[in-house]
Amino acid sequence: MRVTFVSNYINHHQMPFCEAMYERLKEEYCFIQTEPMEEERVKMGWDASLAELPYVRKYYEEEVVCKELIEQSDVVLFGGVEDESYITERLKSGKPVVRLSERIYKEGQWKAVSPRGLLKKYKDHTHYRSKPVYLLCCGGYVASDFHIVRAYPEKMFQWGYFPELVKQDIDELLLKKRSRREREGKFSLLWAGRFIDWKHPEHAIEAAARLKQDGFAFTLTMVGGGEMEETLRALAEQNGLADMVRFTGYLKPAEVRKQMEQADVYLFTSDYKEGWGAVLNEAMNSGCAVVANCAVGAAPFLLKPGRNGLIYPNGRQDLLYERLTLLFREPEHMEALGREAYRTIAGEWNAAEAAKRLISFLQDLTKGGVNPAKQGILSPAPIISPKKMYQYMTNMLEKGKSL
Repeated sequence: MRVTFVSNYINHHQMPFCEAMYERLKEEYCFIQTEPMEEERVKMGWDASLAELPYVRKYYEEEVVCKELIEQSDVVLFGGVEDESYITERLKSGKPVVRLSERIYKEGQWKAVSPRGLLKKYKDHTHYRSKPVYLLCCGGYVASDFHIVRAYPEKMFQWGYFPELVKQDIDELLLKKRSRREREGKFSLLWAGRFIDWKHPEHAIEAAARLKQDGFAFTLTMVGGGEMEETLRALAEQNGLADMVRFTGYLKPAEVRKQMEQADVYLFTSDYKEGWGAVLNEAMNSGCAVVANCAVGAAPFLLKPGRNGLIYPNGRQDLLYERLTLLFREPEHMEALGREAYRTIAGEWNAAEAAKRLISFLQDLTKGGVNPAKQGILSPAPIISPKKMYQYMTNMLEKGKSL
């Protein structure tokens, strides 16, 4: 079975999955990169040496070869590319296509009222609702967005991003965190990402200010950079946090992992514009107790509130603070969350498991049908509106179920 994955460019979040696919399919697997990586991403350390990746082809250098691969492969995976021309002929042919998509209404589902937008969604998606075209939902809100435009009925499945899985003894890792915490007499908080408005790094600083005011001992490490950096530094200074908040600038992915492995708690404050958020996978893999805004796309799929992390409703910084104080007062619970977070990633939400499930899924697809998983990766994606997700997640916890 030949599988070709078409996307804008490969990065360190996609490489583990691609490596796992190549390990299983060998030369029958190919990743077509349609454009060079953005300079901002390169500065963040996302660039990879493509010359060392045997499965990568560059459409902008090998157009004829890439077109043939798209036309002749048994299944084409298509994601991260707005230009539909790459797969237009493939779709018209009726051959299997599996799309990977984040949200189409990150700024709000009210945008679905746009006639021009609806027409494009019909041409790109709804038009093929009865064809062998399936959707892998990279985030908990994707199915709800596409349901609005009546695309992919009963053909939407849970998916995501699968950063490198770092295998380690989780009990030993947690012991190191505890030893550091006891030695220094303070908790370690971590935030990582670009300093831009919809990631809300200011919420981490504001929470730190309240923690200090209430007498908690901690440090907050802010990894990243961007347009809000001066504002954030000023906010920290104004709240007397100069000796408690550390700005590292951008770090390479491996260095960010080291920060996560030293941190007790990871703060994920992005709003609904965070389509997935692979730092959540990485923080969980690093044994952090995560406190995340449920608006983050990855949260509904990865987090079971109270078991492997904590969530709060979008816009409720008071509950973000409440979750943090709970962890500070109950370090045993904090460690339990970190342990289960690690097990979630190591046991299921990783590249090897995703590749195994997807290949089985695609083999069934080429034979005329699909066999969804019962839960987790490649299980049916629930259609839950953004406004109802927090309550839905907490209800699932009470019923002992998961998404």
